[in-house]
Amino acid sequence: MMDTDKILTGLSRFVSAVFSPILMPTYGTLLVLWTSVLCSMSNGYRVSLVMVVMGITCVLPITAIGALHHFGFINDQHLAKSSERHLPYIFAIVCYIAVCFYLTYNHEPMWFTMFGVGGLAALIITTIVNFKWKISAHMCGMGGLVALVYQIHVQGLSAFEFFWLMCAMFLLAGIVGTARLILKSHTVLQVLLGFVNGYACVTIAMKILE
Repeated sequence: MMDTDKILTGLSRFVSAVFSPILMPTYGTLLVLWTSVLCSMSNGYRVSLVMVVMGITCVLPITAIGALHHFGFINDQHLAKSSERHLPYIFAIVCYIAVCFYLTYNHEPMWFTMFGVGGLAALIITTIVNFKWKISAHMCGMGGLVALVYQIHVQGLSAFEFFWLMCAMFLLAGIVGTARLILKSHTVLQVLLGFVNGYACVTIAMKILE
């Protein structure tokens, strides 16, 4: 039984790391550039755009968290405690704003930029809630990705049949939510509200221009 618990815990930690909230903008950009009508762009351009988004929303926040830990502003780089998430979340908000401006400056389609705006709104809500309680940032990110895939489909922006991709995204969201529960990082309510937050914010943002 102990071996089973260790395996489940190990798998849950792996899933949580692979689908970390800090990677969600990068995954979203990959989905946009390789599954939507934008897949006709050159590979070089798409790869460079992914690298820029990853640099701003992943590399910079990780560097900031490392610096905050080094200078004693936070004690745990994994941000297990809500009280230690305030500064990293605020820095992440600045990074999301920078990405939205970059996409606009780069003349990307507005619906693509609005995906970033939706993610920004979800992050702001998560940050505000975090001062008193907490909701799952992992599920917030997964909710945003599910909403992105669904909106690409319903708005006629998909490059191929999206049924199986949407099924896969819902399955992944369930796996990530289960992993967070196994690790006892969140309650069921926190997992569900995290998903709803991400899904609602991205859906509303992208439907504005539908």
